[in-house]
Amino acid sequence: MSASRSTGTADALGPQEPDREDSDLLAALLDGMDAALCAFDADGVVTHWNREAERILGWTAEEAVGRRGFAGWAARAADADEVETRLLSAMDTPGRQVHDFALLTKDGRRVLVRTQSAGVRAADGRPAGVYCAFSEVHTQIDLERSIALSEALFDDASWGVVLVDADLRPAVVNARAARALGVRRTEVLGRPLGELLSQGVEELEAALQHVLGEGPPPEPVELWVTLRAAGERTAGRTGDRTRERREGGQRRCWRSGFLRLGSPLAEEPVPLGVGWLFQDITEAKQAEQEAARLRFRSGQLHRADRVAAECEEPMEAVTSYMDFALAGFADHALFDLVVSLDPPRLARASATPSGPAGAPAPLAQGGVIPVPYPDGHPAFQALQRVASVRASAGAEPGTGAPQWARDRLWPEDTVHALCTVLRSRARTLGVMTFLRGPSREAFERAEAVYAESVAARVATALDAAQLLRAPTRDP
Repeated sequence: MSASRSTGTADALGPQEPDREDSDLLAALLDGMDAALCAFDADGVVTHWNREAERILGWTAEEAVGRRGFAGWAARAADADEVETRLLSAMDTPGRQVHDFALLTKDGRRVLVRTQSAGVRAADGRPAGVYCAFSEVHTQIDLERSIALSEALFDDASWGVVLVDADLRPAVVNARAARALGVRRTEVLGRPLGELLSQGVEELEAALQHVLGEGPPPEPVELWVTLRAAGERTAGRTGDRTRERREGGQRRCWRSGFLRLGSPLAEEPVPLGVGWLFQDITEAKQAEQEAARLRFRSGQLHRADRVAAECEEPMEAVTSYMDFALAGFADHALFDLVVSLDPPRLARASATPSGPAGAPAPLAQGGVIPVPYPDGHPAFQALQRVASVRASAGAEPGTGAPQWARDRLWPEDTVHALCTVLRSRARTLGVMTFLRGPSREAFERAEAVYAESVAARVATALDAAQLLRAPTRDP
């Protein structure tokens, strides 16, 4: 039985005189395979042997084709019979058979290979031979590990995993990522990221573009995003955070890692997309930010106490408390004294910061002339409840923020307000009001506690000022 040096094949499984072009085509196909391939006729004689088989075992096609079985060259004598029997049994068994064998290389080393063999039938249906594809076991195990890792990531990974194509559209997502995005796995595929996120999408797309062009960053990055509400995912992008929150948008922080995916079959790296892995750390980041705010505010109160202790006039201490409390907390602070409780009337004592830029409407200060607050004003509500009152322009639909602020005699850029009463020795002395502009969030309940802490110190200083001004009685 002769072997062709150019094709590494014999004619036992094919026509006796194959067409030259067909033979060349078969040789090219066999040599271009990534897996090692050999074939045996019905008698166990090697008829095909490709380049990958030569690479793994070292035996050339000229040396392999025409040999009967692996005995005496590619397998130890003790193993040869078992190897041949199990390989040739594929002729009588339907489907593929998978076996692990120890074969010998040309230089005498043992190599553990995993084979997949299948029988070949002649035109009349009789067994004609066996085709066998094999690879080194460690290579096969690496492949199986890669497949298993991919399936695990897209099945039950503790991180969200999204495969983004070169057009920055999700191609594959796992269950955790779909839950984080608030959609079903099939709904997210192929959709622009802007239909899923209303804020943070530009930063995410910039990160993906960077990975495609330059490679992944060395460390995970933290991205703040806002998910679109269910009824808004097809309405386009918007930057109105207040509207997002009112309609159900969620602000989340995702710690993200990125991997650039390239084709292993291309001669030059061809980007297939980006693997995006992320973990929701919103609660941890919010707790971290809250702790930082508490440390800062505690430090501000400590510094305010130190400054107030050095003030000769109690009203100077009141001003220092207002200035220190304002930093990082609000844009404006107003201080109104009680003129009467029934009916409720308040007089402006001071305001900070002072000046024309964003300042409140000009009102008489000094605690004498009452401020013409309308009925139902949040400051009056705080007096009546003897508690803090929060208010926001967005909570009253149909009213623009500038008009809402003007109606309450506040700066026109006011969007959120917090009024808290000043109490000392079981008496209500006034109301302190903190105001925020549109760039800040609404006051939260926890922030009212901080405002009340400031108010307690201001009320103590104010009470001391009133005691100093009170006329002394003769004994």
